[in-house]
Amino acid sequence: MRLWIGVHLLHPGLDALCPNWRTEAAVILEHDKVRACSPLAMQFGVRPGMRSRGVHALCPQATLAHYDAHVEARSINEVALALLQYTPQVAQGENNTLLLEVFASLSLFGGVRKLLQRVQASLCALGPTARISLAPTAAGAWLLATCTVARHRRSLRLPTLARRLDRLPCAALPAARPYLDWLEGIGGTTLAALRALPRAGLQRRTHKTVLQALDAAYGQAPELLEWIQAPPEFSGRIELMERVEHAQAVQFVAHRLIEQLCGWLAAHQRAVTRVILLLEHERGRHARAPTPLELALGAPTWESGHLLRLLQERLHNLQLAAPIVAVALQATDTETMSPVCTDLFPDPGGTPADRRRLLELLVARLGRENVLHPNPVADHRPEIANRWSAVDQVATRVPCKDDAERPFWLLDTPIALPLRQHRPFYGSPLRILRGPERIEDGWWNGLAVRDYFIAQASDGTRYWLYQERGAHSGWFLHGLFA
Repeated sequence: MRLWIGVHLLHPGLDALCPNWRTEAAVILEHDKVRACSPLAMQFGVRPGMRSRGVHALCPQATLAHYDAHVEARSINEVALALLQYTPQVAQGENNTLLLEVFASLSLFGGVRKLLQRVQASLCALGPTARISLAPTAAGAWLLATCTVARHRRSLRLPTLARRLDRLPCAALPAARPYLDWLEGIGGTTLAALRALPRAGLQRRTHKTVLQALDAAYGQAPELLEWIQAPPEFSGRIELMERVEHAQAVQFVAHRLIEQLCGWLAAHQRAVTRVILLLEHERGRHARAPTPLELALGAPTWESGHLLRLLQERLHNLQLAAPIVAVALQATDTETMSPVCTDLFPDPGGTPADRRRLLELLVARLGRENVLHPNPVADHRPEIANRWSAVDQVATRVPCKDDAERPFWLLDTPIALPLRQHRPFYGSPLRILRGPERIEDGWWNGLAVRDYFIAQASDGTRYWLYQERGAHSGWFLHGLFA
């Protein structure tokens, strides 16, 4: 099963061209026509496609800015980089849309609702307005996010997604737009009506891409996407449209950079131990050196919330020597992310007393025989040395041979293997990689004289085999490597 989040950026780059577009009448022009406008400008009657003369007539106080494709692309890349902290599978779709495959991330972030809240919080910190959708297919998530008339934009199952998509107009499907006049003439105004048409006739009168797009949206065809790759090095810098004279005003800009940094860290499986925020001042004749703001971390981290809390504390008491014109972020010290804790109780805040109390509770609820810990015995025979005992028994320390390779899973009873093509067979002929390792022990209570080998199957799985010493001894499977 797969689950996709669609993020449709309505006006990427608008905050960079018009910083106050949320509270003022702002208009982006492209070739003397309105490409995007703020909500306040729309209240005055400004609409996309309108010429600049009409904008001056309806809203003379509107702030005009010219469209810059580089600014828009940079804004989309910044959002994509920040969203990599939620999943490594982020792809860019048409019409300024990002698609996130998040099924494997649900348990990490506490479920669908909490993950959507985290994504929404990151988008709010980054600036651009976006519509968010949720669907089992990437094309379905794209349609729900980009269609303006969609009433419900979230669905977890394919039947629910089909009902949501059936209500959408055919114009929502880019492949069907060249044939809208013909489709309206035969009553194909919605995707449900489009799907009801005979497939062979529809393909002859339109194009095969229409059927391919429909099948992909409804989960009846595979989807191929190109994942966005994070750059090898992180470099974050934002130039301010106006001079900032108070340190607290830097927090919003720094939040954007921290979100991008955390996405880069997650993509490269890195953690940061020291971050430097450079507050750049005016250049030219009154130039001053940037003010460095260092965040030293006691332990490596890759979470934005922790970095933001430290930043707030530092900015609270910072006195600026000069106005700020740009903010840059440097991750000076990074290291590989610590692996997931393999302890049964990985909470770093717990004390030994808390651990003991928890074990006592588990023993009381599950029984002493069901709460065990490894307690090896000083014996060379694997079936004797591999022992488990009750958790309240003290484990013995047994020295282990440094170069000995032992499987993660040891079978209670060895399995006799047949021979095929003069090789031991277990699902496929096994190829001997290493051995023999001779184990001879137990003369006092059952002598074991065996030669152990490490073998590999055709699918790469490795096994631990042995032969009893003797002329006609067969092969036995005793363990499986992880």
